[in-house]
Amino acid sequence: MSYERRSGYSGRGSYGGGGGYSGHQYNSSSPKPVEIGKEYDVQVIETSQRGDGIARIQGFVIFVKNGKAGENLKIKIISVGSRFAIAEIVNN
Repeated sequence: MSYERRSGYSGRGSYGGGGGYSGHQYNSSSPKPVEIGKEYDVQVIETSQRGDGIARIQGFVIFVKNGKAGENLKIKIISVGSRFAIAEIVNN
């Protein structure tokens, strides 16, 4: 079973498109702006329906486990899908 099915993030609906905040639609066939295992500094801009934070890098949606809207965080990517990624907060 994939993480997408367990987490409920199917890539459909208001969060999977990658539009909105960045002002453009992310093309799912383009190279992804993030890589598994790499760390990034992001600002969480909103909260998902499941309670995780949502950030974007170059329009690409990142779901941040336990992230809260308004936080500036260092995150580590743990999964990359065609339309979004999943990340966890890096403890300093």
